[in-house]
Amino acid sequence: MSNISSYKDLLIWQKGIVLVVRVYQLVKTFPQEELYALTSQLKRAAISIPSNISEGYGRNTDKSFSHFIDIARGSLCELETQLIIAKELDFVTNLDLYQEIMNLITEESKMINSFSKSLK
Repeated sequence: MSNISSYKDLLIWQKGIVLVVRVYQLVKTFPQEELYALTSQLKRAAISIPSNISEGYGRNTDKSFSHFIDIARGSLCELETQLIIAKELDFVTNLDLYQEIMNLITEESKMINSFSKSLK
Protein backbone atom coordinates (compact mmCIF):
# COMPACT_ATOMS: atom_id res chain seq x y z
CA MET A 1 0.00 0.00 0.00
CA SER A 2 2.95 2.32 0.56
CA ASN A 3 3.54 2.91 -3.16
CA ILE A 4 -0.03 4.18 -3.73
CA SER A 5 -0.34 7.92 -3.16
CA SER A 6 -4.16 8.03 -3.27
CA TYR A 7 -7.07 5.66 -3.69
CA LYS A 8 -7.94 7.76 -6.75
CA ASP A 9 -4.81 6.36 -8.42
CA LEU A 10 -6.24 2.84 -8.23
CA LEU A 11 -7.72 1.56 -11.46
CA ILE A 12 -10.23 -0.52 -9.46
CA TRP A 13 -11.55 2.70 -7.87
CA GLN A 14 -11.64 4.52 -11.24
CA LYS A 15 -13.54 1.64 -12.89
CA GLY A 16 -15.87 1.58 -9.90
CA ILE A 17 -16.76 5.23 -10.53
CA VAL A 18 -17.47 4.42 -14.20
CA LEU A 19 -19.75 1.59 -13.06
CA VAL A 20 -21.72 3.96 -10.83
CA VAL A 21 -22.24 6.41 -13.67
CA ARG A 22 -23.32 3.69 -16.11
CA VAL A 23 -25.75 2.15 -13.59
CA TYR A 24 -27.34 5.56 -12.98
CA GLN A 25 -27.73 5.96 -16.74
CA LEU A 26 -29.33 2.53 -17.06
CA VAL A 27 -31.89 2.88 -14.28
CA LYS A 28 -33.23 6.21 -15.57
CA THR A 29 -35.61 4.24 -17.78
CA PHE A 30 -36.78 1.76 -15.13
CA PRO A 31 -40.45 1.86 -14.15
CA GLN A 32 -41.33 4.58 -11.63
CA GLU A 33 -42.71 2.02 -9.17
CA GLU A 34 -39.20 0.53 -8.92
CA LEU A 35 -37.69 3.82 -7.73
CA TYR A 36 -37.54 2.72 -4.09
CA ALA A 37 -36.98 -0.95 -4.81
CA LEU A 38 -34.63 -2.42 -7.42
CA THR A 39 -33.53 0.98 -8.75
CA SER A 40 -32.42 2.04 -5.29
CA GLN A 41 -30.72 -1.30 -4.62
CA LEU A 42 -28.77 -1.10 -7.88
CA LYS A 43 -27.56 2.40 -7.11
CA ARG A 44 -26.51 1.49 -3.57
CA ALA A 45 -24.63 -1.65 -4.69
CA ALA A 46 -22.81 0.30 -7.40
CA ILE A 47 -21.90 3.17 -5.07
CA SER A 48 -20.64 0.69 -2.49
CA ILE A 49 -17.87 -0.57 -4.79
CA PRO A 50 -15.66 2.54 -5.08
CA SER A 51 -16.79 3.72 -1.64
CA ASN A 52 -15.43 0.62 0.07
CA ILE A 53 -12.21 0.79 -1.92
CA SER A 54 -11.63 4.36 -0.76
CA GLU A 55 -12.66 3.62 2.82
CA GLY A 56 -10.32 0.63 2.98
CA TYR A 57 -7.48 2.75 1.65
CA GLY A 58 -8.23 5.36 4.30
CA ARG A 59 -7.89 2.80 7.10
CA ASN A 60 -4.17 2.78 6.30
CA THR A 61 -3.40 -0.90 6.92
CA ASP A 62 -3.18 -3.74 4.41
CA LYS A 63 -5.40 -5.90 6.64
CA SER A 64 -8.20 -3.31 6.75
CA PHE A 65 -7.74 -2.51 3.09
CA SER A 66 -8.06 -6.19 2.23
CA HIS A 67 -11.27 -6.44 4.29
CA PHE A 68 -12.86 -3.49 2.47
CA ILE A 69 -11.74 -4.86 -0.91
CA ASP A 70 -13.63 -8.04 0.02
CA ILE A 71 -16.73 -5.95 0.77
CA ALA A 72 -16.36 -4.18 -2.58
CA ARG A 73 -16.17 -7.59 -4.28
CA GLY A 74 -19.39 -8.61 -2.54
CA SER A 75 -21.11 -5.43 -3.70
CA LEU A 76 -19.96 -6.14 -7.23
CA CYS A 77 -21.58 -9.59 -7.10
CA GLU A 78 -24.73 -8.04 -5.64
CA LEU A 79 -24.81 -5.50 -8.48
CA GLU A 80 -24.43 -8.20 -11.11
CA THR A 81 -27.26 -10.25 -9.60
CA GLN A 82 -29.58 -7.26 -9.42
CA LEU A 83 -28.84 -6.36 -13.05
CA ILE A 84 -29.69 -9.89 -14.15
CA ILE A 85 -32.97 -9.65 -12.23
CA ALA A 86 -33.75 -6.26 -13.81
CA LYS A 87 -33.13 -7.69 -17.28
CA GLU A 88 -35.28 -10.75 -16.57
CA LEU A 89 -38.10 -8.44 -15.47
CA ASP A 90 -37.75 -6.50 -18.76
CA PHE A 91 -36.78 -3.27 -16.97
CA VAL A 92 -33.65 -2.94 -19.13
CA THR A 93 -34.40 -1.01 -22.32
CA ASN A 94 -30.83 -0.20 -23.39
CA LEU A 95 -29.24 -3.58 -24.04
CA ASP A 96 -25.97 -2.04 -25.25
CA LEU A 97 -25.55 -0.16 -21.97
CA TYR A 98 -26.53 -3.28 -20.03
CA GLN A 99 -23.86 -5.29 -21.86
CA GLU A 100 -21.29 -2.56 -21.28
CA ILE A 101 -22.03 -2.68 -17.55
CA MET A 102 -21.81 -6.47 -17.47
CA ASN A 103 -18.44 -6.29 -19.25
CA LEU A 104 -17.24 -3.68 -16.75
CA ILE A 105 -18.34 -5.95 -13.90
CA THR A 106 -16.33 -8.85 -15.34
CA GLU A 107 -13.29 -6.64 -15.76
CA GLU A 108 -13.66 -5.09 -12.30
CA SER A 109 -14.04 -8.53 -10.73
CA LYS A 110 -10.78 -9.75 -12.24
CA MET A 111 -8.99 -6.58 -11.16
CA ILE A 112 -10.33 -6.73 -7.60
CA ASN A 113 -9.34 -10.38 -7.29
CA SER A 114 -5.83 -9.63 -8.50
CA PHE A 115 -5.49 -6.58 -6.27
CA SER A 116 -6.79 -8.51 -3.27
CA LYS A 117 -4.14 -11.22 -3.76
CA SER A 118 -1.44 -8.54 -3.79
CA LEU A 119 -2.52 -7.34 -0.35
CA LYS A 120 -2.36 -10.78 1.27
